[in-house]
Amino acid sequence: MVDYPMFKPHLHAAAMTYELAHYPEFEQEMTAVSNLTKEKINRYTHIHHSIDDLVNKVKMMRLLGQKTATCFQRCVGFDGLNAVYITSYDIDKKHGTNYHQKFRTYMKYVQDNDLMLAGAMSDPKGDRSLRPNQQEDPDMYVHVVDRKPGGVVVRGAKAHITGSVNSHEIIVMPTRTMGPEWKA
Repeated sequence: MVDYPMFKPHLHAAAMTYELAHYPEFEQEMTAVSNLTKEKINRYTHIHHSIDDLVNKVKMMRLLGQKTATCFQRCVGFDGLNAVYITSYDIDKKHGTNYHQKFRTYMKYVQDNDLMLAGAMSDPKGDRSLRPNQQEDPDMYVHVVDRKPGGVVVRGAKAHITGSVNSHEIIVMPTRTMGPEWKA
């Protein structure tokens, strides 16, 4: 994969998200302190807790844009982490579940290993005149098919996932609000 010409810009941009985090002059933009471990981490594995975090995110993205002149491959996965962090907290508060603690454990793993995460957001959508549960092929949208003690089982297709070629993991996100008829 690393020798395929079409992947070289992609790999270079992703590599810069790691390399620049080791330059002292870019520490503010490229690193943060984990709220989970209190260790210095790559900003792409950080959960936003302040306005300064958001400002530094924008500064990081501008810096990477100047250095790579292309997409840096980690943005959607980074945004997905932040979305799941707050959503899992809200769900637990409302339903008395423990998804947030499980996600915090996962976040420590992501931070400790400085993982690159892709965000899978685009469903093929099938017949766009129909709602997800009306599709002839139910896998045109990712959906829950089973619930088990260790978590949920999902099925479905995702398309056009920037960064999937060289990401360590993929966060799968819905593109539409799913109604109760999609419950497993």
